[in-house]
Amino acid sequence: MVRQLMLKAVTCWAVACFSSGALVPCMLHAAEGAGGDYDQVRAGLIADFGSRKPTEWGVSVDGVATRLATEERVIALTLDACGGTKGSGYDAELISFLEQQNIPAMLFVNARWIDANSAAFLKLAGNPLFTVANHGLRHRPASVNGRGIYGINGTRGVAELADEIWLNAEKIHGMTGKRTQYYRSGTAYYDEVAVEVAGRLGHRVIGFSVIGDGGATFTKEQVKAALLASKPGAIVILHMNHPGKGTAEGVKAAVPLLKDRGFRFVDLAEFPLDGAGRR
Repeated sequence: MVRQLMLKAVTCWAVACFSSGALVPCMLHAAEGAGGDYDQVRAGLIADFGSRKPTEWGVSVDGVATRLATEERVIALTLDACGGTKGSGYDAELISFLEQQNIPAMLFVNARWIDANSAAFLKLAGNPLFTVANHGLRHRPASVNGRGIYGINGTRGVAELADEIWLNAEKIHGMTGKRTQYYRSGTAYYDEVAVEVAGRLGHRVIGFSVIGDGGATFTKEQVKAALLASKPGAIVILHMNHPGKGTAEGVKAAVPLLKDRGFRFVDLAEFPLDGAGRR
C-alpha cells in the first residue's frame, strides 16, 4: 500500500524547486528535523493546493518545459520507461547505440519498470552519460481532480499526486543515492496545479517538442522522419521500454544525418528551459 511506503525524515537539502522562473527552497523544509516526516509535507501540500481548481489540461500547460531555451543546433533526447504488463521491456540496442555514439539522454523511469529491470536500472544510473529522472510511482497522469487520458485515470487529488511523484523519487534515491530533479508524468498529461505541486516537491516538469516514436508505435522510417524534423533546442520524447519496435533503428538512422546537419546531442540540464510559461 502507498501509505505503508511513507518515509520519515524527508529533507530537501539536495533538491530545489521552480517558482516564477527562479529557484526557491521547496516545501520539504517542513519535514526537516527529528519530528519531520512525509505526512507533514503531504498535509502542507493539501492545505496549499487542495482547494485550487485547474483550468488547463494537456501536455504543454503552464509551467511545462517543452524545449531548450537556445537557438543553437542542439537536441536533447529523453527516454521514457513506463513499466507495467505491456511496458517493462528494456531496449538494450537503443542504449548501446547511445553509449557507442557518446550521446547523453535523460531517462524517465517508472517504479514498475525499475522493479522489472533492477540490474539494468542500476547500471544506467551509474553511467554518467545518462540522467535518471522521475516517471512516477504508478505511471498516472498528473491531475488534482482525477482527470485521465487514454483510458488511464489520473491522480485523484493533491495527496495522491504527491505520492506519485515523491515515493518514486524516494525509491530512486534509496537505490542510487541520487535525488531526481525532473519529472514527466505517465502519459505526459498535466493540469497546471499539478505542475506547481511537482515544483514544490523539487521537480521541474519536462515535456517535449518532438514526438519521436509515438509511444513506441512508430516504424523505423517514422522515427527517422520525426527526429529529422527537429529544430534547434528540441526536446525529443522516445521510449526505451519496447525493444523490437522501430525506436532503436529509427534513432540509429537519424543520428548520423542530424550530425551532418550540424546538430549535436546534449544533456537537457546543460541549457535553460523554455515552454508554456516559464516557472
